[in-house]
Amino acid sequence: MHNTLRRLDLNLLMTLDALLAEQNVTRAARLLNLAQPTVSLQLGRLRELLDDPLLLPGPRGMSPTERARELRGPLREALAALEGALSPVATFEPALSEQTWRVAASDYATTALVWPSLALLRRLAPKTRLALLNKHPVGLANDLENGQLDLALHTRDEAPPKLRQRSLLHERYVLAGRRGHPALATKLSLKAFCGLEHAVMSPNGGGFVGSTDQALAAKGLERRVVLSVSNFNSLISALAHSDLVAVVPERLVRDEPTLHVQAPPLVIPGFEMLMLWPERLHRDPAHRWLRELIASTLETASHAEI
Repeated sequence: MHNTLRRLDLNLLMTLDALLAEQNVTRAARLLNLAQPTVSLQLGRLRELLDDPLLLPGPRGMSPTERARELRGPLREALAALEGALSPVATFEPALSEQTWRVAASDYATTALVWPSLALLRRLAPKTRLALLNKHPVGLANDLENGQLDLALHTRDEAPPKLRQRSLLHERYVLAGRRGHPALATKLSLKAFCGLEHAVMSPNGGGFVGSTDQALAAKGLERRVVLSVSNFNSLISALAHSDLVAVVPERLVRDEPTLHVQAPPLVIPGFEMLMLWPERLHRDPAHRWLRELIASTLETASHAEI
């Protein structure tokens, strides 16, 4: 098989495609802008290489053999794919585009990654639409590959393999509570931290353990978790209206006027956020434009913080 493929050049494959489409040497030669004897010679070469007559004389011209019928579909698809890959990439005009992008993003990813670029997106591409969906990591790759999603914003530790990716930011955790919280007036000791009533965000609902508890367990300690919510917006609201505290990603709360933020009294590993997309969209000009918009906006914001 591999020897045959090495001996078949692109011109022979294009001739075979024309012959199978026209089922006539003269018409195939005209389609290819070649002399008829040249196409006849190429047909002979194809018959030798593929060990099949390919086209046989019949009462109404030439008829394809069974082998030729089997080749026609895959050959047409392969040539079309090659032509598409080698064709000049179309330009994308954001001001005129009516594109709809479907992006998988948690409420954290929406706040930290999407909102910073939303105003610029609306200004540069006012006719486009953006759909944000909260998707479980299981099935994320399939949704991207089959066209249900265009882009995903996710943590590295749960990112599906075999997807294109780009690192967007590294996030750290902070301790947050309401402004005026008496326990947060000074730097907390680890013992005082564990004695407070804590709230956590559990994406799947009902969980009372997170990365903070793992860090505490390594020191033989535990905290009092009394509230579990399924999204960060609810968590922030709960903190603002109670004496509960929470360890949360810094970007969610650093500009929240109702909350006081400080460093926790122990090291809690942060996380990395990625942008994920399927191979089918890697060279798509509209998709590339969106990826660059999100990434460049975050880079600008990061430089402004320094």
